[in-house]
Amino acid sequence: MKTPSHSDQSGFSRVDLVALIVVLGLLLAVCGSAFGRAGMNSKGLRCLSNVRQLCNAWRMYADDNGDRIVYASTSAVAGSSVPVNTNPQDLNNYAWSGAHMDYNSGNRANWDVNFDITRRPLWSYAGRDASIYKCPEDQSSVPTIAGTIVPRVLSMAANTYLGGFTGSDGGWYFATPYRIFLKTTDLTSITPAKTFVFTDQRPDAITWSNFMVDMAGFSPANPSGYEFADTPGFFHDGGAAFSFADGSGELHRWQDARTIPAFNPGGTSSFPVTSRNNSDVAWLQDHATRPK
Repeated sequence: MKTPSHSDQSGFSRVDLVALIVVLGLLLAVCGSAFGRAGMNSKGLRCLSNVRQLCNAWRMYADDNGDRIVYASTSAVAGSSVPVNTNPQDLNNYAWSGAHMDYNSGNRANWDVNFDITRRPLWSYAGRDASIYKCPEDQSSVPTIAGTIVPRVLSMAANTYLGGFTGSDGGWYFATPYRIFLKTTDLTSITPAKTFVFTDQRPDAITWSNFMVDMAGFSPANPSGYEFADTPGFFHDGGAAFSFADGSGELHRWQDARTIPAFNPGGTSSFPVTSRNNSDVAWLQDHATRPK
């Protein structure tokens, strides 16, 4: 056996050390950028956690109630929020939210969690935590009846096609050809991992606590017919937080500037809005429902 000499022993040469220092420098730069971005998007991550917690509550409710999905919206024709009542036959009581959000001081659902949120089917499953019903980036406020300016309490909206307007499509022409899922076990014609349950909605667009995707142009495919019924949130690096029926979540960034119209603080956006060939509409449609 040969005894190795000093020159045979492995080690770092000066070139190796220089190369190592360069690689470490690059890694530190990348990591520093990533940590800075994570810090900058901490509210986005909190919002993502909120929609996922609501999704878990949604799932637990279904598990305890014969796989029945809470309704995405009340069925009231118009007007203010629909409070829970003592009539067990009133289907509105089984909507995840009865809030019809606006900027009216007389609409207590805007600012009083005890008017609607704490009385709804998901409340106990959501850990009785009102903070998860709101995006931390949402700074919208409203005057109370007493005139005090207070934060609004709801940013989250449910996929209309999961539960519908107390089980119906609300008569919307673009929704009628598509499925309203009423049980989790019915999610067989669409992949749960691609079916969104909750998302944060922009304050000037959220109304009846549901997010309705306009399905015009989906089947048969006709991108020139794309429209927005509701416009999605944009607080998170130009995107929104989504939770999906399999329990996963995503911060999804929009690609088309038309998806993020000018913000109208204190107001609401109009709909439907034509948005031909918008890839964001295509994404929303693909993650909402399927034809009957």
